[in-house]
Amino acid sequence: MGTASQRFVPRVRSLPAQVIQHPCLQRVESSMLRVENLIKRYEQPTGETVDILEIPSYSVAAAEQAVLLGASGGGKTTLLHIIAGITKPTSGSVFLDDRDLTKLSEEGRDLVRANAIGYVFQTFNLLPAFTALENVKLGMSFASHRAESGRAESLLEQVGLGHRLHHHPKSMSVGEQQRVAVARALANRPRLLLADEPTANVDPKNQQMVIDLIREFCQAEQVALIMVTHADEVARQFDRVDRLENINLVMQQARGVK
Repeated sequence: MGTASQRFVPRVRSLPAQVIQHPCLQRVESSMLRVENLIKRYEQPTGETVDILEIPSYSVAAAEQAVLLGASGGGKTTLLHIIAGITKPTSGSVFLDDRDLTKLSEEGRDLVRANAIGYVFQTFNLLPAFTALENVKLGMSFASHRAESGRAESLLEQVGLGHRLHHHPKSMSVGEQQRVAVARALANRPRLLLADEPTANVDPKNQQMVIDLIREFCQAEQVALIMVTHADEVARQFDRVDRLENINLVMQQARGVK
């Protein structure tokens, strides 16, 4: 199998018109993605609060590839969920293409995610009753723009699964399931791809293949990438590496850093 860059024609896509025109969106000057004054805390049944994130600023440029490095349990997944609109912050803003996504309703955030954000989960989140091809096509069905005929098949072929189009997840290896998840995340030509520990549940033989696939696809299609990991061997492959402890004031306060 050749590299993704040999097959893909780069194409940059902005948010669809119905998202851009949403009345709750507020324009500001920023990078393609910018997080500002973000705070996330959870309330315990006792009434006490637990601080998880306090990030004054974090930004990613269009087509930039960045790693967010940190220990398990440090809030990396929570940050990705907030950026993707799966979880709302306690306060603060998340701007995508200069628009504040935290002002959107849940339905509005879902629309943005379907059209502009791809997400590769640790646990794949494939639907067991659907084939590999159906899983990728189902992800495309939520977008507001017309699905591209043949793109799902093409993506699966390019990740080396052209012979597994009609197989269900339970009959596929862990590495194959993660490659299906990568294809699904890229099906709608997102502006931003969020990858949450994408090699955590993949056997060592396939870990580098998954990293290479994600990076090559993002480079070919000019997709910005944030990959979270706790593995130094993954982080060393990227030009930009941000340690969560350096941007999250909650972790600094826990260590007594002023």
